[in-house]
Amino acid sequence: MSDVKAVNELVVKYNSLKSEIGKIIIGQQEAVNFTLLSIFCGGHSLLIGVPGLAKTLLVNTVSEALGLNFKRIQFTPDLMPSDILGSEILDENRQFKFIKGPIFSNIILADEINRTPPKTQAALLEAMQERTVTVSGNHYKLELPFFVLATQNPIEQEGTYPLPEAQLDRFMFSINLQYPTFKEEVEVVKNTTSNVLKKVSSIFSADEIIEAQKLIRKIPVTDNVIEYAVALVGKTRPKSEEATQMVKNYLDWGAGPRASQNLILAAKAYAAVQGKYSPDIEDVKAVSIPILSHRIVKNYKAEAEGVSISDIINSLL
Repeated sequence: MSDVKAVNELVVKYNSLKSEIGKIIIGQQEAVNFTLLSIFCGGHSLLIGVPGLAKTLLVNTVSEALGLNFKRIQFTPDLMPSDILGSEILDENRQFKFIKGPIFSNIILADEINRTPPKTQAALLEAMQERTVTVSGNHYKLELPFFVLATQNPIEQEGTYPLPEAQLDRFMFSINLQYPTFKEEVEVVKNTTSNVLKKVSSIFSADEIIEAQKLIRKIPVTDNVIEYAVALVGKTRPKSEEATQMVKNYLDWGAGPRASQNLILAAKAYAAVQGKYSPDIEDVKAVSIPILSHRIVKNYKAEAEGVSISDIINSLL
């Protein structure tokens, strides 16, 4: 099949996928779009929102519609790395036997990831980057496709451990879930308080998702679009010559090269699902806020003056 035909097919399947998810998830279009884009790019997403905005339900519905195995790990202060990765036990023949942990699945929901100490958060790092797990010196490959969709509450609460920058950088997108509109909330209440159960059909298989990921990587990008993405990331670094006055005033830290890579990959996917065969600068702009917002660090002056990360990114765009 030609790549052009494959992109056209992807558009059709993507639209059916969104309508299946829409049976359960009312509104939250942006969150659904970016979650699906990260899956087609082979990346991970961080979903940020106050309790009750259907973060867990969204991940569960996406995994059903994609026909993938799904495991939920509830992160708590006493969770140990072995609770995620698995551990070795002595069997009846006095041989060590590895019992796989919940990480061995296609989609992992890391629920309230900022509630667990850094040692346990770090257990996810290798899995997210290398798609492997090391236990007692033995390497175990994870089954592909593999995604971590993590949730965290934005409200500062007792007993939370902020994610270190190195771990935040592993997430392709940071997606903010908003409160529903009045009409959406009426629809949610109607749907969730009746006795009608809606079922989601699976639209993709694991192999089809891997094929879609390969297709997106094959999409050509012109040099001027790549240069625009790299320049945009460069402008977020306060010590670089290209940095604007606003960046120098309000940022402590800018985004690294992984942001540039993710901007181009996400722009390819964003263009593909809209039936375009190559991304342009508008596609890079469309994905830039969720890619850059968790990779740049505000200083105290920005906090004091109420300048938000998205204000700074919009000023660069």
